[in-house]
Amino acid sequence: MSEQTPPTLATAGSVPPDPDRSTPLERREGGDTTGATSRRSRNPFHGAAGRNIGLVIALALLCAVGVATAGERFASIDNLMTILRLAAVIGVLSIGMTFVITGGGIDLSVGSVLGLASVWASTLATQTMARDAHWGVMVFTALAVGLACGLVNGVLIAYGRVVAFIATLAMMVAARGLAEIIANRQTQIVSVDAFLDVFRADVLGVSVLVWIFAAVAVAGWVLLNRTTFGRRTIAVGGNPEAARLAGIKVRRHTMYLYGLAGLTAGIAAIMMLARTTSGSSTHGMYYELDAIAAVVVGGTLLAGGRGTIVGTVLGVLIFTTLTNVFTQNNLSISAQSVAKGVIIVAAVLLQQRFAARSRSA
Repeated sequence: MSEQTPPTLATAGSVPPDPDRSTPLERREGGDTTGATSRRSRNPFHGAAGRNIGLVIALALLCAVGVATAGERFASIDNLMTILRLAAVIGVLSIGMTFVITGGGIDLSVGSVLGLASVWASTLATQTMARDAHWGVMVFTALAVGLACGLVNGVLIAYGRVVAFIATLAMMVAARGLAEIIANRQTQIVSVDAFLDVFRADVLGVSVLVWIFAAVAVAGWVLLNRTTFGRRTIAVGGNPEAARLAGIKVRRHTMYLYGLAGLTAGIAAIMMLARTTSGSSTHGMYYELDAIAAVVVGGTLLAGGRGTIVGTVLGVLIFTTLTNVFTQNNLSISAQSVAKGVIIVAAVLLQQRFAARSRSA
């Protein structure tokens, strides 16, 4: 008769163990699970590493299709830089969205907040102050507008108990409407040369916008994987009640997550101003859907509790490369939308399959 390990008591303030996950010492009928666990750990295609490898393979296949169908037009350095520049704005939005979805929420307003921030930062008054003082006035305005909108979302959801879908949907409509009122439905041209000189420049042959995307991605990875904030985000998304019992201030943390998403929308607005040299209420239209799609395809669970910045970056690159391949081959936007829909459905089905396997393991 095998020796039984006595159950351990959870200390005060600790997170209760997940009953669906077995520890290496637990035994099930029919054998020891330690061998199965070690076999899974030796399998390079298991877990997050496996998902990332799958995304890299998918991206490589898309590139192969692009080279086969468009030849040097796709494989050129200029086209590569174009893909990265197009991925940069959506990528920054997607980093913020990763935190929100990992925390068990959703944000439908980031595209509209981007548009509002771009309009507010390019008004005549703002640009006049930027010329008289410093171009940083435009940057501060965009970041402040994005952060404020995100915090409003967070307060409504965390303290007002409004469902995240409804609260962010209301912000999506309101922010877009406010942007139209401020801009009078007109495009506002950016005329601050110092601002454009900084954000339209190249560093080591790579656009500043791409460097900003890389910096935000690295900061997001560190924040999610190497800080208490990241661990709390995963805990809140996985089991809010258990997180509360563990001493995490769930409401306050939820507010911070939406504030972070709004801040990344402000950063994306600055990048959009530099890329288009204009502020418009139409900027960021449907970008929230692209960001959510990239996050889901990257491997972040829609139900919360698991997030991956590396997967999100790969998801953004996959969708941007797919769009570029379709554009290079003069295929319709409708066909692009169908292809994106198929990819999203396939990603969700794979998530469900992996979740079922992990529960049964």
